Amino acid sequence: MSVDRVEETDGGEEAIGVMAAASATAVRYYSIAPGVRLNVRSGPGTSYPIVDVLAEGSKVAILCQTPGTTITGPYGTSNIWDCVASGEYVSDAYVNTGSDGYIRPRCSL
Repeated sequence: MSVDRVEETDGGEEAIGVMAAASATAVRYYSIAPGVRLNVRSGPGTSYPIVDVLAEGSKVAILCQTPGTTITGPYGTSNIWDCVASGEYVSDAYVNTGSDGYIRPRCSL
């Protein structure tokens, strides 16, 4: 199952930054950790509200990345958060990117 999201925006600065980052390179999808239902948050940290939950076996497109709360997950310990849609973030520690560092441009928050 892949997660494809198309959202209309009101032209806000965050949406423009995310769209610019997404158009800079080709979209690639990354698997979330097996057996995990992953919380999607409204910002890059556990203090932000949960806005969605990704089902086991989901894949996400990473539009941009930003530092946030440090999380330990199946793919290590990281403070990197992946923006998967405008205003929607998941911890990179749960996404199989093949890297411990940034793989996409930094988000313009």
